[in-house]
Amino acid sequence: MSFKKPSRTMSVPTTQMDWLNDLPAEGLSAAQTLQWLQLWTEQGLLRHIDSALAAQLLRLNGQASPGLLVAAALLAQMEGRGYTCLPLADLCAPPVAMLGWSAVAVDGPQGLRALWAHLPATLADWQTALQSNTSRACSRLSDAPDQGQPLVLGGTAPAPLLYLRRYAGYEQRVGQGLLQRAREPLAVPDSAARQWLDRFFVPSTEAPTDTDWQKVACAVALRARLSVITGGPGTGKTYTAARLLALLLALHEGDSPLRVALAAPTGKAAARLKQSIDNALTSLQDQVPEGSGLDLNTLIARMGPARTLHSLLGARPDTRQFRHHAANPLDVDVLIVDEASMVHLEMMDALLQALPSTSRLVLLGDKDQLASVEAGAVLGDLCRNAAEGRYSAGTAQFVQAVAGQTLPAEYRSAGATPVLSQQTVMLRHSRRFKGAIGQLALAVNRGDAAAARAAFDPAVSAVPTPGSVSALLALQPTSPQAVCDLALGAHGQPSYADYLRLMQRQPEGQGTDKHTAWVRSVLQAFERFRILCAVHQGDWGTQGLNAAVQKALTDADLLKVTGEWFAGRPVMVTRNDAQLGVFNGDVGVVLPNHEGKLKVWFLDGEALRSVSVMRLAQVETAFVMTVHKSQGSEFEHTALVLPPGGAEVLSRELAYTGITRAREQFTLLEAEAGLLEAAMARPSVRASGLAQGWSQDGSSD
Repeated sequence: MSFKKPSRTMSVPTTQMDWLNDLPAEGLSAAQTLQWLQLWTEQGLLRHIDSALAAQLLRLNGQASPGLLVAAALLAQMEGRGYTCLPLADLCAPPVAMLGWSAVAVDGPQGLRALWAHLPATLADWQTALQSNTSRACSRLSDAPDQGQPLVLGGTAPAPLLYLRRYAGYEQRVGQGLLQRAREPLAVPDSAARQWLDRFFVPSTEAPTDTDWQKVACAVALRARLSVITGGPGTGKTYTAARLLALLLALHEGDSPLRVALAAPTGKAAARLKQSIDNALTSLQDQVPEGSGLDLNTLIARMGPARTLHSLLGARPDTRQFRHHAANPLDVDVLIVDEASMVHLEMMDALLQALPSTSRLVLLGDKDQLASVEAGAVLGDLCRNAAEGRYSAGTAQFVQAVAGQTLPAEYRSAGATPVLSQQTVMLRHSRRFKGAIGQLALAVNRGDAAAARAAFDPAVSAVPTPGSVSALLALQPTSPQAVCDLALGAHGQPSYADYLRLMQRQPEGQGTDKHTAWVRSVLQAFERFRILCAVHQGDWGTQGLNAAVQKALTDADLLKVTGEWFAGRPVMVTRNDAQLGVFNGDVGVVLPNHEGKLKVWFLDGEALRSVSVMRLAQVETAFVMTVHKSQGSEFEHTALVLPPGGAEVLSRELAYTGITRAREQFTLLEAEAGLLEAAMARPSVRASGLAQGWSQDGSSD
């Protein structure tokens, strides 16, 4: 069934809704409901696409119920906020918390509560409203044959979920695909695995009796084709993955070499993954006994570069299609995907369809980071039980036999032991985040506002002066000018002034080697510092702050802006271009080549590459970037800007992700007092049916 744009004639004037005062006995009509939704669209509460979906449904069926139109519009709205479905239980009362609208939008005469007075009040009534015209608007997930209705009702009887059709398909395939990989057991040579694990993991001298969760993760990964390794910064996710690769290579049988691929959602994350894996494998080679035949250097060479997921799958320009799919699968035995929290539902579906059923999939990521920009939170759903473990007796016995590790009693379950929990391991000890930044991140993650605020040095926070370098600096309340001051290095921390001063020392006529070394040094200096914010629009978003920072650097004679393209301009790619080898989120700096022609230079690990500025059309200035776009990157000094009145965009995950981008120094800039606390009070929740579906599949033992 094709879904055409609604006719403009379907719109009705929304400036007057006098009929609200004189509704007939039968209540609100579908046309009046659409008028109400269009009013909300004019007020900026809904997007045009949200009310357009309701209009489309009314065109499909003139007898559509008001509840159906409202549910469809809100489903589209929440899909734009990352939901993959809409729990019908959330509609039994005005969804005030879910929408986060202002008091006027909620309680006004044409607000949320006023409309809800005319809508179903119980779960049963909502189901009736949605299914009264099933054949034309909403079908059940279990219905056969499929009639192609735009909406699908899934979930369970006590907890029904409403989907847009394509998301119902994505979720069903992803849920089944991951569960199938976790459920099918693989034979593990216990004795050989134990010997190699003991070589690769030397007991800690600080706490030799503590559970080595990295070793546990490697052992668990051996017994199924799905492995999930989660943990915060510094817990050693890629360190563990490198040892897992070495273990799989050591245990590999057959004449054909082990085919390994590395991937991540962004180019920066992919480069970091490759560099970390290579370094870990190189250092691990010293622990391989001579004569064992295990050559990790050959593995490094054979793996090749890590790739973005779009590149790995072979994205086709201007389509949602990929070159690799079920009929043309990837040629790989082991696929490691880093920064898996950024992988949205549709991408995970494409990945699983392209991955052979015999291949191993290893997902690495921090479950507490921001979820993907697009709909879905697959890693979050997979790691829902990660903190408590929920391991079965069988898993505990296996880990003891293969890794020589005893799973602590508090992480074993006498009750339900979900299948996917048995293949998920949370790394619990950070080797890098033990200082002030780590303590701040932990406090934010726990929602402990008092501890988070206390982590900042009050002396430095109150009176910041040049040279008052602190691991944590809070500027509150602040202004866009304070952001510019930070970019200039006003408080003695790494800043943009550092790379721009290096840029001004360009070698002239000293050959390509000197020029390459200069480019590398400029890019490395630029990567020391980044300003992050929560939004795109306005004075406190990427647009306004980028303009302000650029002007401040120009006024300080650090930049010479001579048009759209100028030396020193940092840019972010906003659209994938496989032919150029650049992908959404890649960040580079405009610098002249040795002939004086401007190019955008990218630093991937240690590798330099450049693209002519004339070939890059889809870019934006990147002195300031959103927290979302910063995922997969780390900086020596990170500044996080929280905007005024930003309640709708702030979340605990946004604050945590921004903080954990900093390696050594973190600066918080709050436009108003209490914004950090406001963010911490809003843990992000995305509705999804994955966890509900997995919970019905029983226990592992």
